[in-house]
Amino acid sequence: GSVSIPTTAVHYLATKCVDSVKAHHQGKKWFMPWGPYQCDKIRDFDEAMAKRIEANNIVFAVHIPLPNKEMSPWFQFMLVILQFDIAFKMYNQIQEGAVATLDVGLAYRDSTLSKWTEMAHSVEKRKLNCNFTTTKTVENEGRYYECDLLPFMELGSVSHKYYLLNIRLPVSERKNLNVGIGEIKDIRLVGIHQNGGFTKVWFAMKTFLTPSILIIMIWYWRRITMMSRPPVLLEKVIFALGISMTFINIPVEWFSIGFDWTWMLLFGDIRQGVFYAMLLSFWIIFCGEHLMDQSERNRLSVYWKQVGPIVFGSFCLFIFDMCERGVQLTNPFYSIWASDVGTELAMAFIIVAGICACLYFLFLCFMVFQVFRNISGKRSSLPAMTKARRLHYEGLIFRFKFLMLVTLACAAMTVIFFIVSQVNEGHWHWGDYTVQVNSAFFTGIYGMWNLYVFALMFLYAPSHKRYGDEQSSGDQGGNSGEDIQLTTTITHVDGPTEVYKMMGKESQE
Repeated sequence: GSVSIPTTAVHYLATKCVDSVKAHHQGKKWFMPWGPYQCDKIRDFDEAMAKRIEANNIVFAVHIPLPNKEMSPWFQFMLVILQFDIAFKMYNQIQEGAVATLDVGLAYRDSTLSKWTEMAHSVEKRKLNCNFTTTKTVENEGRYYECDLLPFMELGSVSHKYYLLNIRLPVSERKNLNVGIGEIKDIRLVGIHQNGGFTKVWFAMKTFLTPSILIIMIWYWRRITMMSRPPVLLEKVIFALGISMTFINIPVEWFSIGFDWTWMLLFGDIRQGVFYAMLLSFWIIFCGEHLMDQSERNRLSVYWKQVGPIVFGSFCLFIFDMCERGVQLTNPFYSIWASDVGTELAMAFIIVAGICACLYFLFLCFMVFQVFRNISGKRSSLPAMTKARRLHYEGLIFRFKFLMLVTLACAAMTVIFFIVSQVNEGHWHWGDYTVQVNSAFFTGIYGMWNLYVFALMFLYAPSHKRYGDEQSSGDQGGNSGEDIQLTTTITHVDGPTEVYKMMGKESQE
């Protein structure tokens, strides 16, 4: 598969099989659309009428993938979308609020010779959302309605080579089953899965990034433990951020190739959620710790008002995810979007999540603005210093401001990504296009997070040499102590910690 395109969409047209008495005697449970043991087929329902075959005896069969191809664990997930082809007939129109009831079975096998094994079976309801664009007259009979795509199935792992779907539309006037759903001509499915090539690139990226973040974490923490003072809150939070980044990085997905772990999608969501919560909390604390106007600093409890809602929001996202992905572990045909209440809840949830993300970003911008304003205030005391010190602090301030702006850019991208992926979870855009945007975007965002965490640890690691030692060891070649301090700071990249200390000292006075 191509590497650059994250997902592939494959179109299938269901074959109409006849479930006859003969089939029952042969003990056929699964109907194959083609191949050596294919079912008795009919072209359309007119043929069924002529042959006196009842609607209840028609099985729509779809084999995934197409003939002479096979599925692979590298595909990671499979999303199947359903579309009905419904023809307009004067005497058989789609009624308001029509609901199709589908009796679905899913089976798998790993060789063309073995028997089909049932994987899931369910009776699902899907609301039809169809428009007839022209006038409903006799002349227009036979034209098709335009129907919305319906969520049909989601598998969290593609561990088998061949899959078979058998769909029935049981009709019962008495139970009001599949009455008033118009004249269904065909059932089309679209199967979306991740590209094997893309998966390999993704895995390679994770496998490469895991040790690099681990190494810098160990280096960072060693630097902190070498200090005589205990680590400050900011240093602890950066370390925690590193841990949560490593948690996302560890390429557990390698196991999904060898094992049939259907919960990998859910686990991925949880890992991402933990990292989101950590990152958002970190940004609040990062800005807060650089605001010099509060006397209470260096304690996590100061930030409960900001961190509390973030943790609560992440917990809500987790619950919402469990409602969909959690249930899909037992029933792959389940979709929260299938019912009206579910749709409204999910929509409301996505909108609220989006609004909260935007509000968070505005709040962060406000905090960064305050930090910048405070730094400008501090700069007024710079001219009083000697030249070397002034340059030194101006360098620090420039670097620190740069880091702040990078943080804002990173936050903006993260918020946009979060909203896009939430909307994408929404069912109204089930094209292959949105899924692609998501995967490609995620690779970029993911790389950005790693770089950001890497840079933070590098910039905020305290330097191992303390300045006092060098000043007492005599001024080499008539250099002033301040010059030495300047060079050490620049070479040992202790910038932000210095700004942090400088601000802290002044605020305590």
